[in-house]
Amino acid sequence: MVTLSALDQSPIREGGTGAQALRETIDLAQACEAFGYQRYWVAEHHSGSSFAGSAPEILIGAIAAATHSIRVGSGGVMLPHYSPLKVAETFRVLHALYPDRIDLGLGRAPGSDQKTSRALQPGPQAYGIDVFPQQVELLQQFLEDAQGMQGEAGGLPVDHPYQGIHAVPAGPGMPDLWMLGSSSDGAAYAAQFGMPYCFAHFINQDAGPTPLEIYRQTFRPSRISDQPLGSIGVSVMVADTEEEAQRLSASRNLWVLHLLQNRAGPFKSIENALAFPLRPDEEQMLEGVKQRSITGTPEQVRGRLLQLGAEYGVDDFVALTITPDHDARKRSYELLAQAFDIKAVA
Repeated sequence: MVTLSALDQSPIREGGTGAQALRETIDLAQACEAFGYQRYWVAEHHSGSSFAGSAPEILIGAIAAATHSIRVGSGGVMLPHYSPLKVAETFRVLHALYPDRIDLGLGRAPGSDQKTSRALQPGPQAYGIDVFPQQVELLQQFLEDAQGMQGEAGGLPVDHPYQGIHAVPAGPGMPDLWMLGSSSDGAAYAAQFGMPYCFAHFINQDAGPTPLEIYRQTFRPSRISDQPLGSIGVSVMVADTEEEAQRLSASRNLWVLHLLQNRAGPFKSIENALAFPLRPDEEQMLEGVKQRSITGTPEQVRGRLLQLGAEYGVDDFVALTITPDHDARKRSYELLAQAFDIKAVA
């Protein structure tokens, strides 16, 4: 059975504002809940004009307050920027307010340029990428320790230097932990810690199924999960006709082209994107960009996703849809749910 979830980067359109983008994120989350999506994840990006979601933990709380049953989480928290204890406490608060609805997706990417990463670093010296596994382990221990205070298993060992420090509020249960990644490294970490793994297909199609194969082959059962659970994040645009889907994708495609040229900005209107002058070499690049997304009618997109799922060995898809037409974006998610006969739980 196919599971559908949504990833929202809170895109800012040309002439729009960050506040508008965040309001549209909440509105889209409410719509996705009504359409039957299982999870709604929000991304983390910094110091740019394309996306408004710089603090997923705050946006998660706002979305959870505006919805009733859909799981809400981070796609993801870029852990190298932060103290594991602080992340644990933030998500313990979210879990206490919205029990059994919070996901904590973790990533290693900076979500920004190197200068911004230095400004975000948690102290006089940033956490090196080499200590990411230790950060993940400590975060998991703090989260489980908060359960342990209630008599549940897991947490900090008795000889741990942080023994006696607790992530509060304590209580039963904890957020669902996910590892996110666009390479085999993230897959290996997910396997090492026995966590579910979501592969960012929309970022790195060239990797093929290899990261998920590595994840399944090296998975170690844990208290989080006793078996591997794989998912893929896919760029999708669905409309009633293929021509309309391609038209609605014009802004996103041009933005990706500009991102590859290090000049990304707000998402242009569809009309401006279609009329944007391109050199012959850029036209060729744009054709390649178009292949990075699954675009078309509900039947076309359903078929391609099922094919992709068979290739990658997954039936769990996290759909990312970007177009400056907010109503069309909601309609895309609705059509995708209808294509798989996904319905909201009554």
